Amino acid sequence: MSEAPHGNPIKTPAQLFAAIIAGFAVPIVIIVLLAYYVDNGTRIGAGTDGLTDAAVDQRITPLAQVDIRDANAPRVYKTGEEVYKAVCSACHAAGTAGAPKFTNTGDWAPRIAQGFDTLWHTALTGKGAMPARGGTSPDDYSDYEIGRAVAYMANNAGANFTDPPVPVAGAAAGASGAAAASGAAAAGASDAGAAQAAAAMAAMASVPQAAPASGAAQSADASQAGKALYTQVCQACHAAGVLNAPKYGDKDAWAPRLKEPMDTVYNYALHGKGAMPPKGGSNASDADVKAAVDYMVSAVK
Repeated sequence: MSEAPHGNPIKTPAQLFAAIIAGFAVPIVIIVLLAYYVDNGTRIGAGTDGLTDAAVDQRITPLAQVDIRDANAPRVYKTGEEVYKAVCSACHAAGTAGAPKFTNTGDWAPRIAQGFDTLWHTALTGKGAMPARGGTSPDDYSDYEIGRAVAYMANNAGANFTDPPVPVAGAAAGASGAAAASGAAAAGASDAGAAQAAAAMAAMASVPQAAPASGAAQSADASQAGKALYTQVCQACHAAGVLNAPKYGDKDAWAPRLKEPMDTVYNYALHGKGAMPPKGGSNASDADVKAAVDYMVSAVK
């Protein structure tokens, strides 16, 4: 059986011409399409994106910023939600480093059971991985604003705390004005802890900033000087045990303090500890402050 003869596919001059044209045209078309595809995107040379307006503005932005405030303007306090979003959410939103997670009732329940005053004190002084005041300063957020943030977070996890009392305007207010502010704040408080905190803050605001006289106006007897300073300054917190201050006459509250040397106890009173400011916020002499400590200690011995 013989094989079929192979025929030439190009049999006419027209077919030959068409084949030649196709042999040139097809590669050219493919090359043009590839070139168009490669050049279709916008190409930026290395480093040219650093000349955009946004990049230049970022580079020339000053490292330090000056925030000019009117010292005589009335202070507008931030809400608890505003302080939470600006400061507290960094850890509490996700429960970072053991922080009770926002709205998580299981995390907050044991904290809420301690009461608002304890939570407020913890926020101001720090605990565990949490720095004092969330890492801010009193110039950034006042104690009152920190307290509002604490109430906001706790209330979103099932608590029913009221905001702390609004600070008394003017630290040099008279005792009668401070007492009136204390009464008004206490009347609006929903529990005894808030009322005590209101009274303490108002009383501390009225602490005179001049050192008590030590001449004829005050007895030379150290015990009398200590009693006078206690009545004038220390009892604002120690009379009722506000903000974890050891209550006057409470042996159990004073026992852990008195396990330390008296020089250490004096040092706490002179230089402050926790929520207590140095010398209780007064300008009393060191001797009178030590006398006030001796007066309180004598009541539990």
